[in-house]
Amino acid sequence: MQLATKAVIAILALALSGISLRAQDEGDDSSKANTNLGLAISAPLNPTGQFVDLGLGTNIGAGYNFTRRHAVVGEFMWNHLFVSSSALNQIRQALDNPAINSSSNVFAFTGNYRFELRGKALGTYLIGGGGWYYRNAHLSQKVTSGEMITCTPVWLWWGFSCQSGIVTANQTVAGSSSNTLGINGGIGFTVRVGDAPYRVYVESRYHYAPTKGISTQLATITVGIRY
Repeated sequence: MQLATKAVIAILALALSGISLRAQDEGDDSSKANTNLGLAISAPLNPTGQFVDLGLGTNIGAGYNFTRRHAVVGEFMWNHLFVSSSALNQIRQALDNPAINSSSNVFAFTGNYRFELRGKALGTYLIGGGGWYYRNAHLSQKVTSGEMITCTPVWLWWGFSCQSGIVTANQTVAGSSSNTLGINGGIGFTVRVGDAPYRVYVESRYHYAPTKGISTQLATITVGIRY
């Protein structure tokens, strides 16, 4: 996770330097640099939605505007996923251990293309791209599987392996993680606030990554500020 931390710091530094440059060029709504910072809420879609109820995190980006309509944006997304009680209860019941809890996260570094129609006050845009996605799911303690447990998808989510429809016996697992390339796409709307080029944005985006065992599929709603 040191790489993720360094990347976030680099993006924040670029965003702050861009804001500083914009302060020296008042009222220009055609900046070559772009940045965004937003709060992201995610609604997990199947099959991810079988195991988590919702997610909450952040989205940070910085990039370059070729023109007022065409831009590239590099982004970091983090979402903490809240594991559903029904998914966790299957593990608790099978192992007769009600004390087990869990946490899960999705991280993504993506490169994206944005096509924007920007009026003086209102705007809309399409955005899409791809990059590296990382998902983890941690149990609060190590769990050892018993014998003759039917293999359902929830066991794969936590990182257990199965053979012939049965969870492999005597596995000790503390959670799972997977990283892979993924894609995303969505639409956003902007409203100018104060001096140009600052705008509030609301964005809906779909994320897909074929992570090991269970694919990661999220629909995110992000509210934030950008220029």
